[in-house]
Amino acid sequence: MSPSSNRKVAIVAIGRNEGERLKSCLRRAIEGASTVVYVDSGSSDGSADFARSLGCVVVELDAARPFSAARARNEGFACAMELAPDAKFIQFVDGDCALVEGWLRQGAAALGAADDVGIVCGHVCEIDPQASIYNRLCDLEWRHAPGEIEACGGIFMVRAEVFRAVGGFRADVIAAEDDELCVRVRSRGWKILLLDTPMAGHDAAMTRFSQWWRRARRTGHAYGQVADLHGNSEERYFARERRRIWIWGLVLPAAALCLTPFTYAISLAVLLCAYMAQLVHIYRGVLRRGWHAGDCWIYAFFTVISRFPGILGLLAYDWRKGRGQAPAPMEYKGKS
Repeated sequence: MSPSSNRKVAIVAIGRNEGERLKSCLRRAIEGASTVVYVDSGSSDGSADFARSLGCVVVELDAARPFSAARARNEGFACAMELAPDAKFIQFVDGDCALVEGWLRQGAAALGAADDVGIVCGHVCEIDPQASIYNRLCDLEWRHAPGEIEACGGIFMVRAEVFRAVGGFRADVIAAEDDELCVRVRSRGWKILLLDTPMAGHDAAMTRFSQWWRRARRTGHAYGQVADLHGNSEERYFARERRRIWIWGLVLPAAALCLTPFTYAISLAVLLCAYMAQLVHIYRGVLRRGWHAGDCWIYAFFTVISRFPGILGLLAYDWRKGRGQAPAPMEYKGKS
Protein backbone atom coordinates (compact mmCIF):
# COMPACT_ATOMS: atom_id res chain seq x y z
CA MET A 1 0.00 0.00 0.00
CA SER A 2 1.35 3.39 -0.96
CA PRO A 3 2.43 5.54 1.99
CA SER A 4 0.56 8.44 0.39
CA SER A 5 -2.73 6.54 0.33
CA ASN A 6 -5.72 8.71 1.13
CA ARG A 7 -7.39 7.80 4.43
CA LYS A 8 -10.28 10.21 3.97
CA VAL A 9 -11.47 8.26 0.94
CA ALA A 10 -12.48 4.61 0.74
CA ILE A 11 -12.83 3.05 -2.70
CA VAL A 12 -15.57 0.62 -3.69
CA ALA A 13 -14.94 -1.17 -6.99
CA ILE A 14 -17.49 -3.51 -8.54
CA GLY A 15 -17.15 -6.00 -11.35
CA ARG A 16 -18.13 -9.18 -13.10
CA ASN A 17 -15.69 -10.97 -15.40
CA GLU A 18 -13.80 -7.79 -16.26
CA GLY A 19 -10.48 -9.60 -16.77
CA GLU A 20 -7.52 -7.31 -17.52
CA ARG A 21 -9.69 -4.23 -17.09
CA LEU A 22 -10.24 -5.09 -13.44
CA LYS A 23 -6.53 -5.60 -12.86
CA SER A 24 -5.82 -2.08 -14.08
CA CYS A 25 -8.71 -0.75 -12.01
CA LEU A 26 -7.60 -2.30 -8.73
CA ARG A 27 -3.89 -1.61 -9.18
CA ARG A 28 -4.67 2.08 -9.57
CA ALA A 29 -7.15 2.01 -6.67
CA ILE A 30 -4.71 0.61 -4.09
CA GLU A 31 -2.20 3.31 -5.03
CA GLY A 32 -4.64 5.99 -4.01
CA ALA A 33 -6.56 4.82 -0.93
CA SER A 34 -5.83 2.82 2.19
CA THR A 35 -9.23 1.09 2.05
CA VAL A 36 -10.26 -0.65 -1.16
CA VAL A 37 -13.28 -2.96 -1.31
CA TYR A 38 -13.94 -5.07 -4.37
CA VAL A 39 -17.47 -6.45 -4.83
CA ASP A 40 -17.75 -9.37 -7.22
CA SER A 41 -20.99 -10.40 -8.91
CA GLY A 42 -20.41 -14.06 -9.69
CA SER A 43 -17.26 -13.78 -11.81
CA SER A 44 -15.80 -16.97 -13.25
CA ASP A 45 -12.46 -15.49 -14.34
CA GLY A 46 -10.67 -15.41 -10.98
CA SER A 47 -11.42 -11.73 -10.34
CA ALA A 48 -12.03 -12.22 -6.62
CA ASP A 49 -8.78 -14.12 -6.12
CA PHE A 50 -6.82 -11.47 -7.98
CA ALA A 51 -8.34 -8.72 -5.83
CA ARG A 52 -7.35 -10.59 -2.68
CA SER A 53 -3.81 -10.99 -3.97
CA LEU A 54 -3.51 -7.19 -4.12
CA GLY A 55 -4.75 -6.80 -0.56
CA CYS A 56 -8.25 -5.64 -1.39
CA VAL A 57 -11.13 -6.71 0.82
CA VAL A 58 -13.46 -8.82 -1.30
CA VAL A 59 -17.23 -9.11 -1.03
CA GLU A 60 -18.71 -11.90 -3.14
CA LEU A 61 -22.41 -11.39 -3.69
CA ASP A 62 -24.78 -14.23 -2.89
CA ALA A 63 -26.14 -15.56 -6.19
CA ALA A 64 -29.44 -16.42 -4.50
CA ARG A 65 -30.45 -12.79 -5.07
CA PRO A 66 -30.32 -11.01 -8.45
CA PHE A 67 -27.08 -9.23 -9.22
CA SER A 68 -27.14 -5.50 -9.94
CA ALA A 69 -24.63 -2.67 -9.86
CA ALA A 70 -26.81 -0.94 -7.28
CA ARG A 71 -26.78 -3.93 -4.94
CA ALA A 72 -23.02 -4.37 -5.39
CA ARG A 73 -22.27 -0.75 -4.53
CA ASN A 74 -24.54 -0.83 -1.49
CA GLU A 75 -22.85 -3.91 -0.08
CA GLY A 76 -19.44 -2.45 -0.89
CA PHE A 77 -20.33 0.74 0.94
CA ALA A 78 -21.46 -1.17 4.02
CA CYS A 79 -18.20 -3.14 4.06
CA ALA A 80 -16.08 0.00 3.56
CA MET A 81 -17.79 1.70 6.49
CA GLU A 82 -17.04 -1.27 8.73
CA LEU A 83 -13.39 -1.23 7.71
CA ALA A 84 -12.95 2.54 7.76
CA PRO A 85 -15.72 4.15 9.82
CA ASP A 86 -13.89 7.49 9.79
CA ALA A 87 -13.75 7.71 5.99
CA LYS A 88 -15.61 10.86 4.95
CA PHE A 89 -15.89 10.12 1.26
CA ILE A 90 -16.56 7.05 -0.85
CA GLN A 91 -15.26 6.72 -4.39
CA PHE A 92 -17.26 4.31 -6.52
CA VAL A 93 -15.57 2.87 -9.58
CA ASP A 94 -16.53 0.15 -12.03
CA GLY A 95 -14.17 -2.68 -12.85
CA ASP A 96 -13.79 -1.52 -16.45
CA CYS A 97 -12.37 1.84 -15.34
CA ALA A 98 -9.06 3.05 -13.96
CA LEU A 99 -8.96 6.20 -11.82
CA VAL A 100 -6.65 8.96 -12.99
CA GLU A 101 -3.72 9.74 -10.73
CA GLY A 102 -4.51 12.76 -8.58
CA TRP A 103 -8.29 12.50 -8.93
CA LEU A 104 -8.93 11.29 -5.37
CA ARG A 105 -7.09 14.29 -3.97
CA GLN A 106 -8.98 16.71 -6.23
CA GLY A 107 -12.35 15.14 -5.58
CA ALA A 108 -11.87 15.11 -1.80
CA ALA A 109 -10.69 18.73 -1.88
CA ALA A 110 -13.80 19.79 -3.81
CA LEU A 111 -16.12 18.08 -1.35
CA GLY A 112 -14.20 19.50 1.59
CA ALA A 113 -14.46 23.03 0.22
CA ALA A 114 -18.23 23.10 -0.32
CA ASP A 115 -20.56 21.85 2.41
CA ASP A 116 -23.59 21.89 0.12
CA VAL A 117 -22.05 19.53 -2.44
CA GLY A 118 -22.92 15.87 -1.93
CA ILE A 119 -21.35 14.27 -5.01
CA VAL A 120 -18.46 15.18 -7.28
CA CYS A 121 -17.20 13.57 -10.44
CA GLY A 122 -14.69 14.40 -13.15
CA HIS A 123 -14.34 13.67 -16.84
CA VAL A 124 -14.37 10.07 -18.02
CA CYS A 125 -12.86 9.16 -21.37
CA GLU A 126 -12.50 5.97 -23.36
CA ILE A 127 -9.06 4.39 -23.15
CA ASP A 128 -9.19 3.30 -26.78
CA PRO A 129 -11.92 5.22 -28.64
CA GLN A 130 -10.52 4.15 -32.01
CA ALA A 131 -10.91 0.44 -31.28
CA SER A 132 -14.45 0.46 -32.68
CA ILE A 133 -17.18 2.87 -33.65
CA TYR A 134 -19.04 1.78 -30.51
CA ASN A 135 -16.12 2.70 -28.25
CA ARG A 136 -16.00 6.03 -30.06
CA LEU A 137 -19.70 6.51 -29.43
CA CYS A 138 -19.20 5.86 -25.70
CA ASP A 139 -16.41 8.42 -25.64
CA LEU A 140 -18.77 10.99 -27.15
CA GLU A 141 -21.48 10.16 -24.61
CA TRP A 142 -19.06 10.87 -21.76
CA ARG A 143 -18.57 14.48 -22.90
CA HIS A 144 -20.35 17.00 -20.67
CA ALA A 145 -19.74 20.60 -19.71
CA PRO A 146 -18.33 21.04 -16.18
CA GLY A 147 -20.36 22.65 -13.42
CA GLU A 148 -23.47 21.76 -11.46
CA ILE A 149 -25.27 18.82 -13.09
CA GLU A 150 -28.47 16.85 -12.56
CA ALA A 151 -26.88 13.41 -12.46
CA CYS A 152 -23.61 11.59 -12.98
CA GLY A 153 -22.62 8.09 -14.02
CA GLY A 154 -21.76 5.30 -11.61
CA ILE A 155 -18.19 6.51 -11.16
CA PHE A 156 -18.20 9.31 -8.60
CA MET A 157 -17.18 10.43 -5.11
CA VAL A 158 -19.87 10.93 -2.50
CA ARG A 159 -20.01 12.05 1.11
CA ALA A 160 -20.59 9.00 3.28
CA GLU A 161 -23.19 10.92 5.30
CA VAL A 162 -25.12 11.80 2.14
CA PHE A 163 -25.11 8.22 0.89
CA ARG A 164 -26.44 7.05 4.26
CA ALA A 165 -29.04 9.81 4.42
CA VAL A 166 -30.66 8.84 1.10
CA GLY A 167 -30.45 5.11 1.83
CA GLY A 168 -27.92 4.34 -0.90
CA PHE A 169 -28.90 2.94 -4.28
CA ARG A 170 -32.22 1.25 -4.89
CA ALA A 171 -31.13 -2.36 -5.42
CA ASP A 172 -34.14 -3.09 -7.63
CA VAL A 173 -33.12 -0.48 -10.22
CA ILE A 174 -31.08 -2.45 -12.73
CA ALA A 175 -29.98 0.41 -15.02
CA ALA A 176 -29.60 4.18 -14.53
CA GLU A 177 -29.40 3.46 -10.82
CA ASP A 178 -26.94 6.37 -10.64
CA ASP A 179 -29.49 8.79 -12.11
CA GLU A 180 -32.10 7.55 -9.67
CA LEU A 181 -29.74 8.08 -6.72
CA CYS A 182 -28.85 11.58 -7.91
CA VAL A 183 -32.52 12.59 -8.06
CA ARG A 184 -32.89 11.70 -4.39
CA VAL A 185 -29.61 13.39 -3.44
CA ARG A 186 -30.72 16.65 -5.07
CA SER A 187 -34.16 16.38 -3.47
CA ARG A 188 -32.39 16.61 -0.10
CA GLY A 189 -30.75 19.88 -1.12
CA TRP A 190 -27.32 18.56 -2.05
CA LYS A 191 -25.56 19.64 -5.23
CA ILE A 192 -23.76 17.43 -7.76
CA LEU A 193 -20.67 18.86 -9.44
CA LEU A 194 -18.75 17.82 -12.52
CA LEU A 195 -15.21 19.09 -12.07
CA ASP A 196 -13.21 20.15 -15.10
CA THR A 197 -10.54 17.53 -14.50
CA PRO A 198 -9.92 13.93 -15.63
CA MET A 199 -11.35 11.29 -13.28
CA ALA A 200 -11.11 7.91 -15.00
CA GLY A 201 -10.34 6.03 -18.16
CA HIS A 202 -13.08 3.66 -19.29
CA ASP A 203 -12.82 0.61 -21.50
CA ALA A 204 -16.21 -0.06 -23.10
CA ALA A 205 -14.79 -3.07 -24.98
CA MET A 206 -17.67 -2.92 -27.46
CA THR A 207 -16.73 -4.29 -30.85
CA ARG A 208 -20.05 -5.67 -32.11
CA PHE A 209 -23.35 -4.11 -33.10
CA SER A 210 -25.15 -6.70 -30.95
CA GLN A 211 -23.41 -5.32 -27.85
CA TRP A 212 -24.47 -1.80 -28.68
CA TRP A 213 -28.03 -3.01 -29.34
CA ARG A 214 -28.25 -4.71 -25.92
CA ARG A 215 -26.84 -1.58 -24.27
CA ALA A 216 -29.44 0.61 -25.98
CA ARG A 217 -32.18 -1.84 -25.02
CA ARG A 218 -30.98 -1.61 -21.43
CA THR A 219 -31.19 2.18 -21.64
CA GLY A 220 -34.83 1.96 -22.75
CA HIS A 221 -35.55 -0.25 -19.74
CA ALA A 222 -33.85 2.33 -17.51
CA TYR A 223 -35.97 5.18 -18.87
CA GLY A 224 -39.10 3.20 -18.13
CA GLN A 225 -38.19 2.19 -14.60
CA VAL A 226 -36.70 5.50 -13.41
CA ALA A 227 -39.50 7.51 -15.05
CA ASP A 228 -41.98 5.38 -13.11
CA LEU A 229 -40.17 6.35 -9.91
CA HIS A 230 -39.54 10.04 -10.61
CA GLY A 231 -41.31 10.95 -13.84
CA ASN A 232 -44.29 12.37 -11.98
CA SER A 233 -42.18 14.59 -9.73
CA GLU A 234 -41.79 18.30 -10.39
CA GLU A 235 -38.79 17.79 -12.68
CA ARG A 236 -40.39 14.81 -14.49
CA TYR A 237 -37.12 12.92 -14.62
CA PHE A 238 -36.74 10.74 -17.75
CA ALA A 239 -40.38 11.41 -18.69
CA ARG A 240 -39.34 13.18 -21.90
CA GLU A 241 -36.90 10.40 -22.84
CA ARG A 242 -39.55 7.75 -22.28
CA ARG A 243 -42.10 9.64 -24.36
CA ARG A 244 -39.57 10.15 -27.18
CA ILE A 245 -38.89 6.40 -27.36
CA TRP A 246 -42.60 5.60 -27.48
CA ILE A 247 -43.19 8.07 -30.30
CA TRP A 248 -40.14 7.39 -32.49
CA GLY A 249 -39.68 3.73 -31.64
CA LEU A 250 -43.27 2.50 -31.88
CA VAL A 251 -46.12 4.97 -32.51
CA LEU A 252 -44.84 6.60 -35.70
CA PRO A 253 -43.49 3.39 -37.31
CA ALA A 254 -46.70 1.51 -36.48
CA ALA A 255 -48.85 4.31 -37.89
CA ALA A 256 -46.80 4.47 -41.09
CA LEU A 257 -47.04 0.71 -41.59
CA CYS A 258 -50.79 0.68 -40.98
CA LEU A 259 -51.30 3.48 -43.50
CA THR A 260 -49.10 1.87 -46.16
CA PRO A 261 -51.95 0.10 -48.06
CA PHE A 262 -53.95 3.33 -48.21
CA THR A 263 -51.10 5.68 -49.14
CA TYR A 264 -49.21 3.51 -51.62
CA ALA A 265 -46.24 3.51 -49.20
CA ILE A 266 -46.09 7.30 -49.11
CA SER A 267 -46.49 7.06 -45.34
CA LEU A 268 -43.21 5.13 -45.18
CA ALA A 269 -41.47 7.82 -47.22
CA VAL A 270 -42.84 10.47 -44.87
CA LEU A 271 -41.60 8.45 -41.89
CA LEU A 272 -38.13 8.18 -43.42
CA CYS A 273 -38.08 11.95 -43.97
CA ALA A 274 -39.06 12.47 -40.34
CA TYR A 275 -36.15 10.32 -39.18
CA MET A 276 -33.79 12.21 -41.47
CA ALA A 277 -35.02 15.50 -39.99
CA GLN A 278 -34.31 14.11 -36.53
CA LEU A 279 -30.84 13.10 -37.64
CA VAL A 280 -30.05 16.60 -38.91
CA HIS A 281 -31.53 18.22 -35.80
CA ILE A 282 -29.36 16.15 -33.45
CA TYR A 283 -26.31 16.67 -35.68
CA ARG A 284 -26.69 20.45 -35.54
CA GLY A 285 -27.21 20.35 -31.79
CA VAL A 286 -23.95 18.55 -31.03
CA LEU A 287 -22.08 20.48 -33.73
CA ARG A 288 -22.75 23.62 -31.68
CA ARG A 289 -20.77 22.00 -28.86
CA GLY A 290 -17.67 22.23 -31.02
CA TRP A 291 -17.46 18.54 -31.92
CA HIS A 292 -15.83 17.31 -35.12
CA ALA A 293 -18.41 16.87 -37.91
CA GLY A 294 -17.68 13.14 -38.20
CA ASP A 295 -18.31 12.63 -34.49
CA CYS A 296 -21.56 14.58 -34.78
CA TRP A 297 -22.85 12.28 -37.53
CA ILE A 298 -21.91 9.17 -35.54
CA TYR A 299 -23.68 10.44 -32.44
CA ALA A 300 -26.75 11.59 -34.36
CA PHE A 301 -27.13 8.36 -36.33
CA PHE A 302 -26.91 6.07 -33.33
CA THR A 303 -29.17 8.33 -31.28
CA VAL A 304 -31.88 8.06 -33.94
CA ILE A 305 -31.70 4.28 -34.35
CA SER A 306 -31.43 3.74 -30.58
CA ARG A 307 -35.21 4.29 -30.40
CA PHE A 308 -35.75 0.78 -31.75
CA PRO A 309 -33.79 -1.25 -29.18
CA GLY A 310 -34.96 1.33 -26.65
CA ILE A 311 -38.62 0.53 -27.22
CA LEU A 312 -37.86 -3.18 -26.76
CA GLY A 313 -36.32 -2.43 -23.37
CA LEU A 314 -39.23 -0.19 -22.44
CA LEU A 315 -41.76 -2.85 -23.43
CA ALA A 316 -39.81 -5.51 -21.52
CA TYR A 317 -39.97 -3.34 -18.40
CA ASP A 318 -43.71 -2.69 -18.78
CA TRP A 319 -44.39 -6.39 -19.45
CA ARG A 320 -42.60 -7.51 -16.30
CA LYS A 321 -44.19 -4.72 -14.26
CA GLY A 322 -47.64 -5.70 -15.49
CA ARG A 323 -47.03 -9.31 -14.44
CA GLY A 324 -45.74 -8.26 -11.03
CA GLN A 325 -42.22 -9.51 -11.77
CA ALA A 326 -39.02 -7.87 -10.59
CA PRO A 327 -36.80 -6.33 -13.31
CA ALA A 328 -34.26 -8.80 -14.65
CA PRO A 329 -30.56 -7.83 -15.01
CA MET A 330 -29.63 -6.86 -18.57
CA GLU A 331 -25.95 -7.26 -19.49
CA TYR A 332 -24.47 -6.05 -22.75
CA LYS A 333 -20.81 -7.07 -22.44
CA GLY A 334 -19.53 -10.60 -22.61
CA LYS A 335 -16.73 -12.08 -20.59
CA SER A 336 -13.42 -10.32 -21.20
